[in-house]
Amino acid sequence: MNAIVVGAGFGGIAAALRLRAKGYEVLLIDRCPQLGGRAQVFEREGFRHDAGPTVITAPFLIAELFALFGERLEDHLELVPLKPWYRFRFDDGDTFDYGGTLEETLAEIGRIEPADRDGYLRLLAHSKRIFDVGFTELSAQPFQRLGTMLAQIPRLLSLRSDKTVWQLVSLYIKNPKLRQAFSIQPLLVGGNPFDTTSIYGLIHYLERAFGVHFAMGGTGAISRALGALMDRQGIHVRLGETVSQIKVENGVATGVILEDGRELQADLVVSNADAAHLYSTMVPKPDQARATRLKLSAASYSMGLFVLYFGTTIQYPDVAHHTIWLGPRYRELLADIFDRKVLAEDFSLYLHRPTATDSSFAPDGCDSFYVLCPVPNLQADIDWAVEGPRLKDRIIAALDRTILPGLAKTITAAFTKTPSDFKDDYLSENGAGFSLAPLFRQSAWFRFHNKAEGIANLYLTGAGTHPGAGLPGVLCSAKVIDALIPPAHGSDAPDLRAA
Repeated sequence: MNAIVVGAGFGGIAAALRLRAKGYEVLLIDRCPQLGGRAQVFEREGFRHDAGPTVITAPFLIAELFALFGERLEDHLELVPLKPWYRFRFDDGDTFDYGGTLEETLAEIGRIEPADRDGYLRLLAHSKRIFDVGFTELSAQPFQRLGTMLAQIPRLLSLRSDKTVWQLVSLYIKNPKLRQAFSIQPLLVGGNPFDTTSIYGLIHYLERAFGVHFAMGGTGAISRALGALMDRQGIHVRLGETVSQIKVENGVATGVILEDGRELQADLVVSNADAAHLYSTMVPKPDQARATRLKLSAASYSMGLFVLYFGTTIQYPDVAHHTIWLGPRYRELLADIFDRKVLAEDFSLYLHRPTATDSSFAPDGCDSFYVLCPVPNLQADIDWAVEGPRLKDRIIAALDRTILPGLAKTITAAFTKTPSDFKDDYLSENGAGFSLAPLFRQSAWFRFHNKAEGIANLYLTGAGTHPGAGLPGVLCSAKVIDALIPPAHGSDAPDLRAA
């Protein structure tokens, strides 16, 4: 039997490998020039930049893909633990190093607010309870039926999943700075901590249990290692080709139509495209279930991302691998981004310095950076051709006067990506950085289903389907469809390699 996987992000790659392990002939198609989807790798004047996920948690999910074929991740990738996981830099210049051993974390908390040490331990215990249900039991659980969701609601309510991440953190942590630090995690998957369901509070335990890692060679090294695994297993990959439509006949997905009009037939189709783009553009409306159309019309999207990539002609050895640079406002800034959808003059930033761990990202004596700035998505009235250069200059000036002194004179090989680029490059609906926002009303059964409603043989992976965005989320989405798709059996379907 033949399967086509549309989109070579990590959800698509994982789906392709899991289908191959089930005996399918698999063709993976992506419009980007490299594997990885949004995890592209950019090279500029000797500086390398990972465009996609740089925070690696739950490495066992990557290891599972190698184990499907009797291989070990350690033989193909070097993952190194980071310490600290993140350095928070507050607007008054104070810092908080999060990560390392539990004792080191408690010591850092005690330096800022001794009374919150006990609160952190209780938050961590609560996070473990959420993890045991939300991740261990439900992240790879199909939510095709409403009854499955209804059966879980009492347990989710007992875990305070009706609360937001901010409300959950505030139950245990009293210091305003630490509340910010421990509520920031939803932004890593595109959510506002003041709106995101506290189910995402499980990230605290996930990080504590399995650490935060970096792949030597970057996220691109993960894509290349998985690409080599696909090659060894006979998965066929075609890059630089765009699938414009899913072919549906009598309620059954039978293949795909490429942008140039060519048609490819398959026994089943897995879409790793942005789920909202899939249903707004790639699947004919008459073929969609009413429930799918309602979800699309009511969808709330994650924020957009403005990303500044650059090198420096000097090194900044005191800057951590991951820095969360917080501006003067927190709740109000997030309201500007998510609710009012205006581009404020102030901002908060995530700063990635891979050369803190891997010197191969820059020429000798130099550093490689990228700075991610949460911004409104394209539902806002922002002309990025005008506002992009202005925001770039403001970010450089802010970093110059704080943690990267002299940046204005040492910066080199700089370029940016805006929400408009996310829409153009990745076909992300509204240029959203993480597809649908991680709200309770868009979680599990309420999210786009992993098995398309009303269309047979069409399956979904990626950020817009269950369980959600982030590297662990999209890898788990492939586990969900693994549970839904039966093993292959004999088929007369054509060989997709020659099409």
